[in-house]
Amino acid sequence: MQPLFLLRMINFNGDDRFFIISIHFKPDMLNAGFVIDPVNGLARCTRYGFHVLAKTGPELCFYFGCFFPGIHTCKINISKKSLLRRPYFCRMTAIDNVTILRAIVHKVGNPTRGEALKLSPNKLTLNDSIVQKLLLKYLLGAINENDLNRFTHLHDVKMNEVYKYVTEIFSDKDDFTAASAKIAQFLYSKSTHAKVKEGELCVVQLDNVPFENDFVKAVGIFKAESKETFLKIFEHGDNLEMIQEDGININKPDKGCVVFKTEAADGYRVCVIDHTNKQQDAQYWVNDFLQVAPIADDYHHTDHYLAMCKQFASNEYPEQFTVERSDQLEMMNRSMDYFKTHDQFNLDEFASEVIHHPEVIDSFKDYKKNFEAARNYEIEDEFDINLAAVKKQQKSFKSVLKLDKNFHIYIHGRRDLIEKGTDESGKKFYKIYFDEEH
Repeated sequence: MQPLFLLRMINFNGDDRFFIISIHFKPDMLNAGFVIDPVNGLARCTRYGFHVLAKTGPELCFYFGCFFPGIHTCKINISKKSLLRRPYFCRMTAIDNVTILRAIVHKVGNPTRGEALKLSPNKLTLNDSIVQKLLLKYLLGAINENDLNRFTHLHDVKMNEVYKYVTEIFSDKDDFTAASAKIAQFLYSKSTHAKVKEGELCVVQLDNVPFENDFVKAVGIFKAESKETFLKIFEHGDNLEMIQEDGININKPDKGCVVFKTEAADGYRVCVIDHTNKQQDAQYWVNDFLQVAPIADDYHHTDHYLAMCKQFASNEYPEQFTVERSDQLEMMNRSMDYFKTHDQFNLDEFASEVIHHPEVIDSFKDYKKNFEAARNYEIEDEFDINLAAVKKQQKSFKSVLKLDKNFHIYIHGRRDLIEKGTDESGKKFYKIYFDEEH
């Protein structure tokens, strides 16, 4: 049973704080609906075992929960304006419902170091249900469904090697092992950089994978480059013994991708993980092996724009203009505040509210052109702001003024309350004005 949610805002006598939740079930399509007031916070649909908790803030936050086994609580963040424009549809599900059809592991080394490519002749048996669940957590637990990419090629996407081999797997013919070996061989040919590590490559064919508003087939390709050491305790006769073993951390895969069987003509839809070798010269997984590019959508527009704002404030702004570190932090704060308090992005409005000065605005627009060219990604001047991308980027926006090794000053706004100076001995200082001490 997969519950589907339709969230709509309704208006009672001019009060727009009420929301209606419609819950639909498949395959019997039973329906349940109830109204929730986020001021009061909690509403229950006891007939079907569902509960909803709503909180207000810069955005609306809804927590959906239920008591069916295998279905987890999910959380939704959405703005009022977005909800007024259109209903919000979501699906609550768990990876427990995903089926592993076939899986295999190969070992891929670095040919420049003389490391071998070892291809497994047979698929994994996976008779243990616990191992299956752990493998699903490893494959799908770290995937960001908002960060969608597609396979690309200079001439024709069908000439993209991984695209071609994944398509062979999707064809459901009896050549899964052969197709996985081709993927491993192609990765081996792209693993020539000195920083590329040897690792185990896992290729998995999945079914019943939740994607957007449907359940689709998918192929997972994951490479484990890092091992973690742990202690294993076991029985040895009447005693307990302890040995050291190395294994894979299922909570943080090193490199991976999940290819969803949808939009095949446009390069499928692909979620990518790359937690290691983030240096530009070692990004072989994304650029050389997968050859994927981000989908031009609201998530990536928001994500790229915030990343660009941070880089501009950190690098270009102090190089082109005489500014203090506190001025850079204030620009970063204003940028983040704009994205957190607006539903739609408009470049002219952003420039007026955040950047202010005409000469800095011109510099920012020139920087945007170079940023887009370097990434081969054009960011539109108007788009809906994606809250998931804002939340992701907020983690890297650190408004901290570091003074030697003694002091850290967190700046959240009001640059006019901070003064910088130098005393008679040449020591620099900051003067901070405030009303209350907490």
